[in-house]
Amino acid sequence: MILTGGLKSLLPHVLRRIIRCNRLSISNTSGMAEGYKQANVVILHESLADDFEKFCHANNGPLPLLYRSKPGDWKCPTLSSDSDSAVITSYFTRTDCLQYKIYEHGACTGSLKSLKEYSEQLKDMVTFYLGCSFSFEKAVQNAGIPIRNVEQKCNVSMYKTAVPCYSVSTFRCNLVVTMRPIPESKLEAAVLATSESKEAHGAPIHVGDPGLLGIQDLSKPDYGDPIHLHPGDIPVFWACGVTGVEAVINCRAPLAFTHSPGCMFITDLKNDNVTVRSSREVPQVHCISQDPLHYSIVSAEAAQKIKTLETLIGIDPGDRGIIHLHRQDELLKACLSISHARSVLITTGFPTHFAYEPPEENDGPPGALAIAAILQALEKEVAIVTDQRAMNLNKKIIEEAVQLGILKRPVPLLSYQRESADSALMFLCENGNPGRPRFDHLIAIERAGMAADGNYYNARKVNIKHLVDPIDELFLAAQTIPGVTTTGVGDGGNELGMGKVKDAVKKHIKDGDVIACDVEADFTIVAGVSNWGGYAIACALYILSTCEIHDRYLRKAVGFPPLAKKVVWLSALPSVTKEEKLLKTLAQHGVRSGKTASLEMEVDGLPFYNTHSLVIEKLL
Repeated sequence: MILTGGLKSLLPHVLRRIIRCNRLSISNTSGMAEGYKQANVVILHESLADDFEKFCHANNGPLPLLYRSKPGDWKCPTLSSDSDSAVITSYFTRTDCLQYKIYEHGACTGSLKSLKEYSEQLKDMVTFYLGCSFSFEKAVQNAGIPIRNVEQKCNVSMYKTAVPCYSVSTFRCNLVVTMRPIPESKLEAAVLATSESKEAHGAPIHVGDPGLLGIQDLSKPDYGDPIHLHPGDIPVFWACGVTGVEAVINCRAPLAFTHSPGCMFITDLKNDNVTVRSSREVPQVHCISQDPLHYSIVSAEAAQKIKTLETLIGIDPGDRGIIHLHRQDELLKACLSISHARSVLITTGFPTHFAYEPPEENDGPPGALAIAAILQALEKEVAIVTDQRAMNLNKKIIEEAVQLGILKRPVPLLSYQRESADSALMFLCENGNPGRPRFDHLIAIERAGMAADGNYYNARKVNIKHLVDPIDELFLAAQTIPGVTTTGVGDGGNELGMGKVKDAVKKHIKDGDVIACDVEADFTIVAGVSNWGGYAIACALYILSTCEIHDRYLRKAVGFPPLAKKVVWLSALPSVTKEEKLLKTLAQHGVRSGKTASLEMEVDGLPFYNTHSLVIEKLL
């Protein structure tokens, strides 16, 4: 019996020969034949083969197809020169995987070292070789990143998720993932080291809390062994070829074989292809939530475009000192969070013209509707919450925005009143249950924010509390609900969400010690004019949606890129014409101006927003 020492440096053909002789005392091939590709194996009847190949192409993250054999042909010349994954020759049975599983009508009926007794059935069966994450382990180690399961001399942890794969005929199942603990300081290096290994599942599909994938307990993997996380380790998840095993189980084929999870076929293909990457292909990792812990991935190119937008909207036309409120990368992180959201609640409305009816200014609603429009195009749920006294006005504005083509359809309009101590929780969650939130992201844009004394002030230090419903309570309640994040957009420091920069507001903004909003948002976007912040969010969401790296991460590397929807997204973006029409509509309803400025904004070289005379009065 050959023990594990030295196996990592043996050549693949030597290892395959040892495996055929059944002379290894190991339970998995992780860490073996370093630098060479390993493969999952699925063996199906030829009548199912075409559909399974389509299933692989439709879910090429977990199922990157390396080779498909002909019926009864067990050799794979493009992967190795001497392989016989289940070769039947004369009286001998040779196996090149440590162990196989047999499935009959969807049930696992045993583990096998040899397929000799199935030699007749195998003549009508097709073998699929699918990429494996063991293949990138050497690249990860070369980047200075520990492989915990190799350190702990155990198999990698594999988990079933709640993420559905793209179904093809009888092949339908949820995604299976591997988990590797990665030190937080090494996250980006791990993503970079694996992103080019597309035949080994590529970059991670999730970084952070396993519950976001529907995994309840990391100590209880569905396949493989539990792995101990060191202090500072973050669970990182890659798509896994054992997804093919789940597909075999669910298709309930009369007879099928797979490798035993972790017992891979070792190929002669080396992982030594190094490519020069453009910024479009270089991934970045950003933390977007602490509770639950959640990181997102985006290309360096897309991130830089969004950072450029953030700089652009930070222009201070009123010279009010808002540069001191700016926090770097807040636009990027906010939009990454919104991109992951399922349902978004938007609020706006600043009744600064307290002596008029209506008292609202026209900074805020256009930006809010621009965000709503792109969210509709991205097929997310979106609603708007506003003051009860302004419901009719906002209803008319939304109806006309649909008629003008700014919105695809009406946005549900809500109001909030405090009736009890748990009103905010009841509003945000089904039956007040924090485990069932109705919204997973809240956005306030040019919304009057509560100051430290409980009042609401306009820029001239006038208390307008009598005109403002306590929507701030929703943002405060959101801080207690795991998975719900918030964004505040403002241009003066007295807007909802600006509590995150209240110290800077008090120090640098006129009357800031009185007017500063005390309520924080997770992300604070500071703009010269708040509408610009709304337009920038819309453009940034478009950039993220067209970023291949981010799109793959969002859909967990299953299904197809939504390329056909790009035109729809593009048409939803703000434009000069849309803005002019909306400002005219607001004026017809008596909504007055509050600021004046002009701004040109480009995304991918196109002028998605190029406005003049945004509003006609200077900041009051």
